[in-house]
Amino acid sequence: MRLQQELARHVVAQGAPEVVQYVAGADLAFTAEGRARGAIAVMSYPDLQLRAQVVVEGEVSFPYIPGLLAFREVPVLTQAFLQLEVSPHLVLVDGHGLSHPRRFGIACHLGLMLQVPTIGCAKSRLCGYHGPVPQNAGGWTFLYDRGDKIGIALRTKEGAAPIYVSPGHLISLEEAGKWAFRLVRGHRLPEPLRIADLLSKGKRAHQPPYQAHLFSSL
Repeated sequence: MRLQQELARHVVAQGAPEVVQYVAGADLAFTAEGRARGAIAVMSYPDLQLRAQVVVEGEVSFPYIPGLLAFREVPVLTQAFLQLEVSPHLVLVDGHGLSHPRRFGIACHLGLMLQVPTIGCAKSRLCGYHGPVPQNAGGWTFLYDRGDKIGIALRTKEGAAPIYVSPGHLISLEEAGKWAFRLVRGHRLPEPLRIADLLSKGKRAHQPPYQAHLFSSL
């Protein structure tokens, strides 16, 4: 926890990627044997075609402790990123960024290591509170914690539960929300993360037809 608090001071939650040609999604799953399987899917932008993928397995040495999952998952994901032959200009991570009790979720952790604009997209809320999220795809509301604006509850698909988007590093909250929705293609998760999720579970990736999305200004 002390290390997270120290590293959080180096997170830059401002700016936007200057040029985006490749976007990566990063996810991790655990096998029946208790090993970790990390997956990276790199897609071209704006057509979102899969251009590179890496899947690695490794031992898990850190225990399961809520709020400290980055220490459990980052070592395997780092090995996956080291094997990439395509350098992404933007990275989406299955997990939190600033929307973390110490403002240092896994997206911040990876962002600092990679020094690439990084966004956290989590399936559930770790901390904070927010008001009702509009039911339409693209509906959003801010997520707050202890007086800080730490993320966005974003409904990416009508009728689906919202995801929680927050900056990881080198990107602002507004840009994180815009990019997360910009990369949605008819599913709850942004497409690079959806593909990475499938790969991490040993499944074959399937890409739907292209469909553009617009995100209203914050």
